[in-house]
Amino acid sequence: ASCETDECSVTPSPCGADQTCVDPNKAADKLHDFECACNNDMITKKVDGPVAACVVDECASSPCGMGQTCVDGDTKASSMGDYTCECANGVMAIGKPATCEMGTTDECASNPPPCGTDQDCTDPNTTGTSLNDFICACRTGSGSEVGAAAACKVNECDTSPCGPGQDCTDTMLTSTGDFECTCRAPKTGTSTGSAATCEFDECATMPSPCEVGQTCTDPVKTDASLKDFSCECANGASATGAAAICETDECASSPCGADQICNDPNTASNKMHDFECTCKSDPNLKAVDGPATCDKDECKSKPCGASQTCNDPVKSLR
Repeated sequence: ASCETDECSVTPSPCGADQTCVDPNKAADKLHDFECACNNDMITKKVDGPVAACVVDECASSPCGMGQTCVDGDTKASSMGDYTCECANGVMAIGKPATCEMGTTDECASNPPPCGTDQDCTDPNTTGTSLNDFICACRTGSGSEVGAAAACKVNECDTSPCGPGQDCTDTMLTSTGDFECTCRAPKTGTSTGSAATCEFDECATMPSPCEVGQTCTDPVKTDASLKDFSCECANGASATGAAAICETDECASSPCGADQICNDPNTASNKMHDFECTCKSDPNLKAVDGPATCDKDECKSKPCGASQTCNDPVKSLR
């Protein structure tokens, strides 16, 4: 017996929904001979499989020039090259861009405009045969482009966005908010997209605002808080906004002799070498910043005999 097999009777159909399936020979030994034909174009067929595309809109690829209207009246796959391009003034062409009449194609007048909102558009040649020659020029900054919107270059530093005493740098001229503010020395600090908060370490100045041997600390380094540094002595004495007055008693090291009295009239750290040494034997004999030369009459102890006269010509301490 000869069994029949209609390859088109299966569900779903081996052809697409917009295609008709025909099996010309249903014999069991005649498989893979069915045909798929487009419903809108029975001429376009394919054996043993669906047609790739029954509907082809040629206008989808924008084959016409700028300012022209594209119409594809017959989207059958077998009807290619039949689209029309129509100019605003009515001039048409089939299967290619139309040649619009002279002086009627101002590309800058298209909607939407071909340039950016902050750009000026100029079409130096408005003939239909001279398209895509419009010029977009930036209103602010610099930059222009022919046939397309310009990439405007704006140096944000031109508006002086940084504070006084700061340097502005803008390396990416095609983007906004990326300028950098850098504080000038001796201040430090940087910021991107806004003015920097400059820091000034008063303790880092030369010479130091504190005296030698004192520790300088600047807790807040902004411009608004100057003279807030502190100077601290080794003994804990401190001052704010100025060098500290550390007490240093020079007599504590006993710089005078055993028979002398030491007096330091000013123990401030910035008043050194002013101690006085006064002879105990004679308060009128004294010296500053060192031991005094005290007179000592050795004859007062009567070192000579009763019948002898003692004379001490040099009465300095021996």
